[in-house]
Amino acid sequence: MATISSHVLNGLDGTHAASIAMKLVNVDTGVTLLESRTDDGGRFSQAVDIENAVAEHRYELIISTAEYWLNRDVESDQFIDEIVLRFRMPDPDARYHKPLIIAPNSYSTWSSVAE
Repeated sequence: MATISSHVLNGLDGTHAASIAMKLVNVDTGVTLLESRTDDGGRFSQAVDIENAVAEHRYELIISTAEYWLNRDVESDQFIDEIVLRFRMPDPDARYHKPLIIAPNSYSTWSSVAE
């Protein structure tokens, strides 16, 4: 099974971004593969069964950030409500890591794959 993971950091104060909703969708089939939240350390990791998926399928990891900022009383009229990362997972046994640094109106991300 593949593993999708992330580590989300709060770019305003450098803390771990806990309890952020994550959703993984196969864009080509429309199937939601998982829904979860980051833990107290801002981390998220879950196995995903993509064994029968086509290698060319595209996936979206949807990170819901507006609720996080609203719960922290951050004042901004330009929240990024969701961050959507679109990518492929051609190896059904690899680990796909999508870390983020978030702020109310910006974010930074990168990606790594471990086989």
